[in-house]
Amino acid sequence: MLTITLEEHFVTESFIRATGSFSEGGPPSLAAMRPKLLDLGAGRVAAMDESRIDYQVLSLASMGLDALDGATATSLVHEINDELAEAVRARPERLGGFAALGLKEPAKAAAELERCVTKLGFAGALVDGTTDGRFLDDQRFLPVFEAAVSLGVPVYLHPAPPPEPVREAYYSGLPGETGHLLSIAGWGWHAETGLHILRLIVSGLFDRLPELQVIIGHMGEGLPYALARSSGVLSRAAELKQPVADYFRSNIHVTTSGYFSVPPLACAIEVLGIDRLMFSVDYPFSPNTRGREYLQSLAAVLSQEDRARLSSGNALRLLGRSVAAPRAKS
Repeated sequence: MLTITLEEHFVTESFIRATGSFSEGGPPSLAAMRPKLLDLGAGRVAAMDESRIDYQVLSLASMGLDALDGATATSLVHEINDELAEAVRARPERLGGFAALGLKEPAKAAAELERCVTKLGFAGALVDGTTDGRFLDDQRFLPVFEAAVSLGVPVYLHPAPPPEPVREAYYSGLPGETGHLLSIAGWGWHAETGLHILRLIVSGLFDRLPELQVIIGHMGEGLPYALARSSGVLSRAAELKQPVADYFRSNIHVTTSGYFSVPPLACAIEVLGIDRLMFSVDYPFSPNTRGREYLQSLAAVLSQEDRARLSSGNALRLLGRSVAAPRAKS
């Protein structure tokens, strides 16, 4: 069964130098990820082979990018996207790419997305959290979404560490690394990204751009569980063309990244439908081996047809020709 994963990360030496992220002086749990993040070649493909991952769409683990000024970030992501394109050209049957964008300069970010899709063959873009403390429903970011629609590619909305006032108010005063971890994968990432996608909906973005497709990870960032209540409350107040929940069946896709238990998947399928779900691992922050074990375990709860949709069919339908024709590893 063909297996495609969509939230799989990398960094470059230029990114580490510019931002200090994943450096030896940073949080130990993140610094330990650096060797695997930097590997865009043999080591990465070997890790894929070990777990029979046929194709990865790679994206920059861009923590720290938002701290750079606009011009520096724009120049840096151009260089990073070129480096990713070289890795993809070397193994097009195994690797694809999502563009990194410097959102402090939205018009230039839109132009970079166009370059990455039309010249480099990327499958879309992955963007992180807020920019300059502003959510992406701010009108200044509209050119990026308009470019995605024009190009027919999705935007993957990925979490980022919280802005400093939020970090201080919610996550300070805890021992060791626990506050930091609570602010990211321990809870904060999911809460903020769930809030972010709801803001995009109630702002009317999808009514303005009905063909826009957005991906979120981590089994929907808690939204499938909360969607009935959130939709019931928000749909009465927002002036939208359809209930809030309905945008999850027309404009939003969800990956399994970093989640390896059945109950969240069962909830997501019940609320969103299997056709909106795609398999992902969140490599290297989660190991490919764990993703493979999870996918294998789903044989007990999903039909072979639904597992095929989850593992690759839905991704191929969404990403289309930007994904080279990978072959399943035996």
